[in-house]
Amino acid sequence: MQRKNMLASILFFFMGFVSMAQGATPPPPSAPDPPGMPIDDGAAILFIIALSFGIYKAYKTSKKAV
Repeated sequence: MQRKNMLASILFFFMGFVSMAQGATPPPPSAPDPPGMPIDDGAAILFIIALSFGIYKAYKTSKKAV
């Protein structure tokens, strides 16, 4: 049992050296962001449309239940 613990400790000790020996390479430069429309422009209109659709569906469902 003592021998297994010693072997495991030695293996874990040397694993640190192996992982450090690989070194870190810097990441490649990222591409510039593509041009596009910001999402803020139509958010209020989209919210109003979604709210009116939700009210319409709720009204239609309540009318059906009666």
